[in-house]
Amino acid sequence: MSTAPRRIRRGDTPPPRTGGGEIDVLRGFLDYLRASIAAKVEDAPEPQVRTAGVPSGTNLLGLLHHLAFVERSVFLGEAVADWSATFHAAPEDGVADVVARYRRAVARANDVLDGCTDPAAPLPRNRPLPGRPAPSVRWALVHMIEETGRHAGHADILRELIDGTTGR
Repeated sequence: MSTAPRRIRRGDTPPPRTGGGEIDVLRGFLDYLRASIAAKVEDAPEPQVRTAGVPSGTNLLGLLHHLAFVERSVFLGEAVADWSATFHAAPEDGVADVVARYRRAVARANDVLDGCTDPAAPLPRNRPLPGRPAPSVRWALVHMIEETGRHAGHADILRELIDGTTGR
């Protein structure tokens, strides 16, 4: 009897079809990446989900925990004192906790974006950060596509190392 992990192959989800406007396209691709990384984490087994998969210490749960901070920083203007710390979920945080926190951050970010129609306009800020003007809607969306895509790629590799699961 083989002791190799059972390989699970998720079907690849094709890129989204979006509206023709710039903001619609950018939001469509960002939401596509957000859903992909959340799916990689939400059914991952404990304790492997928080076990470092590479020498840097990166782990699957930490990636999603970090992305929740990035969403809140970019779209809501929340300050982050220690970015390195955002890569580590608290020991008492389970997978469902971190996934729910990420989805709440995404929902709050989308609430902000729902009111944005001009990609060149600055993101609205309730509490402007001193010395940090709000980025444009375009910059914020492109940056979040880059950031989420980068970490979704990391998550693909880490998840495959954990239990062989591949696909989006």
